[in-house]
Amino acid sequence: MLIGYARVSTQEQTSCSQLDTLGAAGCERIFEEKASGAQRDRPQLKAALAFMRAGDTLVVWKLDRLARSLKQLIVTVEDLEARKIGFRSLTESLDTTTSSGRLVFHLFASLAEFERSIIRERTISGLNAARARGCLGGRPRSLGESDLAAGRALLADPAIPVAEIARRLNIDQSTLYRYFPGGRSALQLQEQPEPLRA
Repeated sequence: MLIGYARVSTQEQTSCSQLDTLGAAGCERIFEEKASGAQRDRPQLKAALAFMRAGDTLVVWKLDRLARSLKQLIVTVEDLEARKIGFRSLTESLDTTTSSGRLVFHLFASLAEFERSIIRERTISGLNAARARGCLGGRPRSLGESDLAAGRALLADPAIPVAEIARRLNIDQSTLYRYFPGGRSALQLQEQPEPLRA
């Protein structure tokens, strides 16, 4: 069964041309979405993937309707392949149900892996060069020792909201919790005296 997926980025755009093309390609069911490609939560795509069974083929008008990046595309198509579901892009004439289509897709995947390897090598090389010059890599600490002491003292006061503590320390709440995992409750547990043993 051919299952179509159409997507436009904004509410103002129309997917009529995509729907017509997918219908002409023989799609028996089409899921339509109005969402940005960067948006993680795409309920109609999830519904299409949940609806599909082994032997079905997901059809899109163009590759960028399914994924925003090559990495995202490869992960999605590999997931489909693991479920024995094909993938077809009409504009790029890519069809993983054919041997030539699978070859093209695997070339995409190899190029993406090659790009990741180059980035990894450059990063390691840059860090090694920085260490050789006496520089330490990584993100600088957001809080110094005096800030940590102030944070502990502020967290010890239950009347001060966590959001206010983060604001006073000039950091995000997520950063505060990175330095104080468990937040206020974890600090209280640390400060409780151990019970006396007989």
